[in-house]
Amino acid sequence: VQLQASGGGLVQAGDSLRLSCAASGRAFSSLSMGWFHLTPGKEREFVALINWNGGNTYYADSVKGRFTISRDNAKNMVYLQMANLKPEDTAVYYCAADRAFGRTSTRAGDFGSWGQGTLVTVSS
Repeated sequence: VQLQASGGGLVQAGDSLRLSCAASGRAFSSLSMGWFHLTPGKEREFVALINWNGGNTYYADSVKGRFTISRDNAKNMVYLQMANLKPEDTAVYYCAADRAFGRTSTRAGDFGSWGQGTLVTVSS
């Protein structure tokens, strides 16, 4: 699965932003998809996960109630709708596809395909 993320930008605190991830490959619709973010000096951190059919979603505590992950398997797309953004959400955001069918993992090491990253900057 090849992935390409887009939608990042510079916004103010309290604003909303939607990230998109376009996927290629027939395996996409069978794999859990995740969003992770990376900030300087830190490891890549889990943000949100959606299982293969969209029936289950998982979020990091820091974004619960503010971010929503969704997918459209017919279009090979995954989205991350971000609301009430905070300066601490500033990071490079990556979409990723799990290596294994049927698994729901939040560990970055379990994801085998990664997009190129899109930068989100939230000013105070």
